Amino acid sequence: MPFGHDMVHSLATAVDLVNTSPATGGEDRLNSLDSLGAFVDRWQISGVGELGAADLSQVRALREAFHKVFTAPDQATAVIRLNTLLSGTRITPRLTEHDGHSLHVHYFAPGASLGEHLSADLGVALAHLLVEGEWERLRTCSAPDCERVFVDESRNRSRVYCDSRTCGNRMHVAAYRARRRA
Repeated sequence: MPFGHDMVHSLATAVDLVNTSPATGGEDRLNSLDSLGAFVDRWQISGVGELGAADLSQVRALREAFHKVFTAPDQATAVIRLNTLLSGTRITPRLTEHDGHSLHVHYFAPGASLGEHLSADLGVALAHLLVEGEWERLRTCSAPDCERVFVDESRNRSRVYCDSRTCGNRMHVAAYRARRRA
């Protein structure tokens, strides 16, 4: 994928955020301020003050909006859904260096809430993906019992499982066993 480190990081953050939802076939992994704090720490989200119940509620709603972008049936619908998400976001692009990271662009406004921060930075990364004509890289796992989303970063756009070590391996073993039985 022809995207820089910042964009890849933002897309991975968006994927992880969406996959915390029970809508992706698991339990709600963003169900407390502690789990929200762990998410912020895991993805090194800067400029975040003390988290409160409003942050948790806002980020959970944002997570569902991003899920709708990932699961859009076509690019036109993804564009409409992403534009709706971005229309509620104050975007103020600025160059910054912090926490040992090289120069990069932040899109959230100074003093923005965590939800605004995420919707701006992650939303712009998804917008760039759509602008580059790479919508089909937004995928849902092909394993029958998995609804997790991912961004297909493979050169030939051939990835079908959210994780080759779990879903991919499980499906390959099942196919092998079915062939052996036949």
